[in-house]
Amino acid sequence: MRKLTLAVIGLLSITLTGCFKDDDTPIVIEETTIYQNSGNEETCPTIIKAGGIAIDETWTSDNIYILDRKVVVQEDVTLTIEPGTIIKGRAGQGSLSSALIVARGGKINAVGTPSQPIIFTSESDNISCGQTSGDNLDEDDRGLWGGVLILGYAPCSLSGDIEETQIEGIPADDTFGLYGGTDADDDSGKFKYVSIRHGGTLIGDGNEINGLTLGGVGRTTEIDHVEVVGNVDDGVEFFGGTVDASNLLVWAQGDDALDIDQAYSGTVSNAVIILGASSDHALEIDGPEGSAVGSYTLENVTMKGNLDTAAGEYADFRSNAMGANNNIYAFGFKDSSDVELDNDGVATNYNNGDLTLSNWEVVLPAGISNVLDIFNNTASGTTPTPNYGSEATAVTEGSQTVGADTSVFTWTYASEAGALNF
Repeated sequence: MRKLTLAVIGLLSITLTGCFKDDDTPIVIEETTIYQNSGNEETCPTIIKAGGIAIDETWTSDNIYILDRKVVVQEDVTLTIEPGTIIKGRAGQGSLSSALIVARGGKINAVGTPSQPIIFTSESDNISCGQTSGDNLDEDDRGLWGGVLILGYAPCSLSGDIEETQIEGIPADDTFGLYGGTDADDDSGKFKYVSIRHGGTLIGDGNEINGLTLGGVGRTTEIDHVEVVGNVDDGVEFFGGTVDASNLLVWAQGDDALDIDQAYSGTVSNAVIILGASSDHALEIDGPEGSAVGSYTLENVTMKGNLDTAAGEYADFRSNAMGANNNIYAFGFKDSSDVELDNDGVATNYNNGDLTLSNWEVVLPAGISNVLDIFNNTASGTTPTPNYGSEATAVTEGSQTVGADTSVFTWTYASEAGALNF
């Protein structure tokens, strides 16, 4: 795709006070750009967004929206994004990182369709209006912008039994990064048929933004049909909250595909995880950090490993994890990959029935003859009873009876790129 002309047609600057620092002053610049794709010229206006969204607004599919640093949907404000809209994040690290943040009390109404998904990607992606992908980036292009963060007032189990805290990836002095509260039914809006690509830029040392971060999001929020591709850190991470999420796909993330923390108490159903060469765990699950407890349900999940990754584990159950893990199908992992109970607290939860596994089917890696060998208890003083891994069965690829319904992901970039051909 080649840019032919560029004309600035408007400039609007709005100054807000309160939680925005000087470098977050909202600026909107509208540019008209003409593109040439396969010999066909197309007019595609570009609108640059930065800072706070203080009144309801709608982003439309006949424009491309550029996130210049952090764009925040503020309390009592709804951002509507029409099907087929493309949003591109500008490159930049630290305080200059780009991200879309739905602050507590704000709402997002981003509802795409299978034929017109909403796409978040990098500014360097040559995708244009009316397209579902460009041709200059792939799943190994990571960290080119930030990501999407949705924050709410739902309960979280936080260290010290505090009610709210700052989300990771956002500097502590940006108060729009707070999440947590007491409203389990909190509503942050709708997020459906959305693809998030090439994100995870560095905020600080060892601190990247996830593809989709859900912090204290309540159960009235709707999260359905979401894809994350090529993110540096986690694909989707749940920090407490009660929101349910269905039909998730994560491909080639740098860290963990699905990450659960702080007594997340919702249900994640029908998920596909495809590890890339830089991926760590398919699942990383932690429990409560304070005295409040909560239990998640994870069900109908297909996990595909990667023989080239240095890590590439199935799952790590850590720090007092509590929840149910049902109908999991895993294949394509290395013989060194494991499903780990990594301390006495989580091993005790397994013994007490607070952490359960049921109906796991695993295609054994070459060199592994017993399915129990991939279930690894590293707790120093607690032995799981019954035998850890007895809930799993060895199967051959294609004979599985559990896992995700992959047919619902035909709309995704992963499907278009052939990553679902298994």
